[in-house]
Amino acid sequence: MQAELQEYWGERSHSYSCENIAEMNSWKQDAWRKLILSYAPKKDTLKILDVGTGPGFFTINLSLAGHEVCGIDVTKEMLSHARENAKAYGKVADFVQYDGVNVPFEDETFDLVISRNVVWNLEKPIDSMKEWKRVLKKGGRILYFDSAWYYYLYDDEAMRRHLEVQQRLIDSGKENGEHHLVSERAKRCEEIAKNLVLSKEKRPEWDVDAMNEIGMDLICLNENIGDFVWDESERMSFEDKPMFMVCAEK
Repeated sequence: MQAELQEYWGERSHSYSCENIAEMNSWKQDAWRKLILSYAPKKDTLKILDVGTGPGFFTINLSLAGHEVCGIDVTKEMLSHARENAKAYGKVADFVQYDGVNVPFEDETFDLVISRNVVWNLEKPIDSMKEWKRVLKKGGRILYFDSAWYYYLYDDEAMRRHLEVQQRLIDSGKENGEHHLVSERAKRCEEIAKNLVLSKEKRPEWDVDAMNEIGMDLICLNENIGDFVWDESERMSFEDKPMFMVCAEK
């Protein structure tokens, strides 16, 4: 699975980088920065680990705000784009490749661990989250954003809503091919998702239990954070898959 995920996200790295650059050049840069820092530990300069950084949106964004950020990812192509993007914004940020579970840093290194649309990809999510906790300082926080992207593959009602939204997008002429059920890329991602343990889990209920299991104190759960960071098109495209936010403290 790890090799398949690396291949898939490697092929998507260019288009995903373009999406990240568009976000950096829009209102989303400020919206994401304010959201993250409002839940981060209160320090002038935070040491932040961005897990699954992709093309570096969180890492670059928070580095520009004066924080010390390291981005890690399993995909070398993503990291290559991240380094180029950081350079374009005048930042020399640290980007490190890792294996998807073992975080290559010592215990209690960071004040904050963040991620976006990463947890659903994890082959061993509990083991990965234990690593996130390990590298956190006492009082540090985990803050991540995700959705039950592929729960519809295992739940009839979720599938009904998924198909309804897809048809509405087609009828409105706003379906962009990227997320549509019949696109080759979407079909391939579905096949990958079928082999990932979290696709069949009801979330964010699973995430609340996971924080308890690894011994983190849940600070906040927002089941529809997309209202703050998604544009109208995203809210329409993912109406049936709201993005949630989990914040927990060590």
